[in-house]
Formats: sequence, C-alpha cells, structure tokens
Amino acid sequence: MVLQAALAVLLSKLGAGDDIPVGSPIAGRTDEALDDLVGFFVNTLVLRTDTSGRPSFTELVDRVRRADLTAYAHQDVPFERLVEVLNPDRSRSRHPLFQILLSMQDHPDRSLELPGLTASVAPGDLTIAKFDLQFDFQERRDAAGARPGSVVRCCTPRICTTPRPCAGWWRGS
Repeated sequence: MVLQAALAVLLSKLGAGDDIPVGSPIAGRTDEALDDLVGFFVNTLVLRTDTSGRPSFTELVDRVRRADLTAYAHQDVPFERLVEVLNPDRSRSRHPLFQILLSMQDHPDRSLELPGLTASVAPGDLTIAKFDLQFDFQERRDAAGARPGSVVRCCTPRICTTPRPCAGWWRGS
C-alpha cells in the first residue's frame, strides 16, 4: 500500500490527475477449500487512489488502505465481469480500466539442491507487456527469512527503445 501511494504521488505529479487507477494481481485463494489444489487462481484488481486535496503522505496511505481493503473484499468478482458491467469505451491500443500494473512478490527465494545440481527460480524476461507502465516489486528472502535485498523491475514497452524493454531489473537493499 505504501508502494501504491508512492506510485500514485509520482503519477499525479507527472500529470495523471487526481484519480489514479492501478491494476494489481491478487492470489484469489480466499476459500480454504482451494488450499490443497494446484492451479492458477489469480485475479486482477483495479485499485484506485484519490490524490485530490494535497493530502500528506500519511493521509494518502490511509486513503489507499481504505480503498484497497474495500477492493479486497470484492476480489472474487472476475475481472472480465467487472469490465462487462462497467462497459468502458474499448480500444485495442490500451487496457480498458488501467494502464499501469503494480505487483509485489513477498515470498522467499526458492531453490532445489540435489547432489551436483542447484536449481532456482529466476526472474523472467517479459518482452511484451499489455500496459503502458508496469512495476514489479519483489522482496527477496533467504530460506531462514532474512531479507538480503529487493528487486524492482520497471517495464515501459511504449517508452523504451531497447530491443528488450522489459528486461531491466534493479537490485537494492
């Protein structure tokens, strides 16, 4: 929520207005019956941030928190149904409800160690994105839960001129 508030401040200052809609993936496993199932249950939420009235950052985080908790209460509504009900003007050149995606991964690094072999999950290269701007935040932890650093990827497919615009990862601590 703090990252979302900071992103909303940045976008608002850059001229995006006072109502900042950001898409965010959500796990979609609210029912305990899904705990033992293998599968992909991710849904997309539209998280709106109201930056009007020049709130302090603390006030903005509080606004984000209230709006996000309301959105989380409706996370089981399929995104496609939301688009159908809202029926926004459609264009093949942009996403119907938001143009910016924000995701946060807070799971420990996963690796498999066998005699003579170590395998681990590496960040993938996304060479094509559906959004004008995509921020992926990943908190890195080792198996003991220590936080050695973080990884942030900013994907700007319509702005970058490099052949693989989504391949940039920045590491921080």
